[in-house]
Amino acid sequence: MFIDEARILVSSGRGGDGVVHFRHEKYVPRGGPDGGDGGKGGDVIIAVRQGLGTLAHLRHNAHYRAKDGRNGQGQDKTGRSGDDVVIEVPPGTLVLDASDDSLLEDLVGSEQRLQVCRGGRGGRGNARYATSRNQAPRMAERGEPGQERRLKLELRLLADVGIVGAPNAGKSTLLAAVSNARPKVADYPFTTLEPSLGVVELDDGTTLVLADIPGLIEGAHRGAGLGAGFLRHVTRTRGLIHLIDGSAADPLADFSQINAEMALFNPGLADKPQVLAINKVDLPEVGQRLQSLTNAFAELGYKPYAISALAQTGLRQLLTAAYDAVSQVQTRPEAGGVPVYRPKADPDQFEIRREMDGAWRVAGEAIERAADMTYWEYDEALHRFQRLMARLGIEQSLRQAGAKAGDTVRIGGHELEWRD
Repeated sequence: MFIDEARILVSSGRGGDGVVHFRHEKYVPRGGPDGGDGGKGGDVIIAVRQGLGTLAHLRHNAHYRAKDGRNGQGQDKTGRSGDDVVIEVPPGTLVLDASDDSLLEDLVGSEQRLQVCRGGRGGRGNARYATSRNQAPRMAERGEPGQERRLKLELRLLADVGIVGAPNAGKSTLLAAVSNARPKVADYPFTTLEPSLGVVELDDGTTLVLADIPGLIEGAHRGAGLGAGFLRHVTRTRGLIHLIDGSAADPLADFSQINAEMALFNPGLADKPQVLAINKVDLPEVGQRLQSLTNAFAELGYKPYAISALAQTGLRQLLTAAYDAVSQVQTRPEAGGVPVYRPKADPDQFEIRREMDGAWRVAGEAIERAADMTYWEYDEALHRFQRLMARLGIEQSLRQAGAKAGDTVRIGGHELEWRD
């Protein structure tokens, strides 16, 4: 089964907790703090793997989660870092943020890797807080929470030339005749249900990668027939072979319709070089109308090649013309634009609101992360968190909002009692 789109949830690992520990050894009366740091949480990485052709392997697992970091230990021992999760995808995969369809990366290189979620850093142990004024700190830091995001992966085939045309024009027969690809071939429309790739070796040793795109009908850009899902593969190609069914009732109308559907899907497709081929010239009725069709396309500015994919005639000239056309295109066009920088909100910003039960909710990236990393059982850690609230202006904002002694203040998953 060909799968060219997948939606997954990815989560990086949480950092390990730092520990409060003191050196206890015989004959060492003042060993001092030696609590180690927690290990870093694992990252989530998407990597290109040559040889993969679909995203089918991702449909069996919708959630990928990296390992958490281990907690620190005494004797200044740092916890072990969590293992990364590497998600392998085929070349030509677009990685998009599912929340707004923004493009994160276009993975086309054979060694390309993208970190989509960074693992949380490990919390600091009490040995890191020792100073000349506080030589026995009783505080440490919990590990930083990991990140989580929903991704949409789209595969767009990487090919030099895409073969397009109306259903039953002979696209699969052409691909099978010139390459080792073995697409399904039958005498009814919509035989091809998934794109196929084939590699053609020309006489001078050069190669050409062809993609057989399923047949397009009117309204394909809106999802009619096999839909716009396969039109996206055309955007990757450097040029097109437009295959005309010479036995069709109105070949010129088919030609105009296919071009219109491609232009409606993506206006940039109109700029791709097209090589025209009239197929099925081995049929007597097509041979009789060949000259009139050639003249009609000539008036539109095209010089069509007369071929028979079934009888394998005229194919070498067609492939040579296609190679000459795409060799003028230096680079493969972008599939969906380039990643766009979107400035993120200041992590120190916060919002205060009153909840239905009368409690106060403080929401903000920095303060919620700090709350998750605080050891509430240690007074020094609690005082440090209070200083952070004062520095960020949260204490003053709560007073101005009307918070009174005894009120409940919620920060992330933690509940505190307000004392002025």
